Amino acid sequence: MALVNAIRKNLGVSAKEPAQRICAAIACLTLLVFGAICVGTVVAAEESPQVLEQRVKAAFLFKFGGYVEWPDSAFPSKDLPLVIGVAGADVLAEELSQVVAGRTMNGRPVTVRRVRTGEPLSNVHVLFVSRSEIGRMNELLAQARPILTVTDVEKGLAQGSVINFVVVDNRVRFEVSLDAAKRSGLKISAPLLSVAMRVQE
Repeated sequence: MALVNAIRKNLGVSAKEPAQRICAAIACLTLLVFGAICVGTVVAAEESPQVLEQRVKAAFLFKFGGYVEWPDSAFPSKDLPLVIGVAGADVLAEELSQVVAGRTMNGRPVTVRRVRTGEPLSNVHVLFVSRSEIGRMNELLAQARPILTVTDVEKGLAQGSVINFVVVDNRVRFEVSLDAAKRSGLKISAPLLSVAMRVQE
């Protein structure tokens, strides 16, 4: 019970919430933290906070795929890989390539693709838009169906992303827009929502 109360406090969950929901949150949080720490990258103690932040974001981008449901049309063939596109943020793209190397998600191989200006988003399932590319957000969103769009900017959800990274007390957290997910034809699982810093209806 002490652990449950501690999780309630850390996640800002009311004491009236049933313990079962808190336990589900603990399980999901454990999976996400495990993914962030044990995705096959070795974190050196001397690395800068910026490098560590990129590593954690790369781990999350990979793990998000396991908590999102795409429509059948997003995968016209059973052997089609899950493609994570990265607009800008070449350092993160390189880190993400190492994270996904040799791994699968829901039985599918995972690949990383750098998205350059003017390139179509065909066969992209997750799209990370970096701060440097946020000016292209409207252009990218115009063709982002059904794509899980992820950003790391202030008021990212207001700009149309489904998930937005937020750094709080030197920890990478995230917020989710259910409306943006619905407009993109995606379903976000309850366990992922339970550990989000904020869920916007």
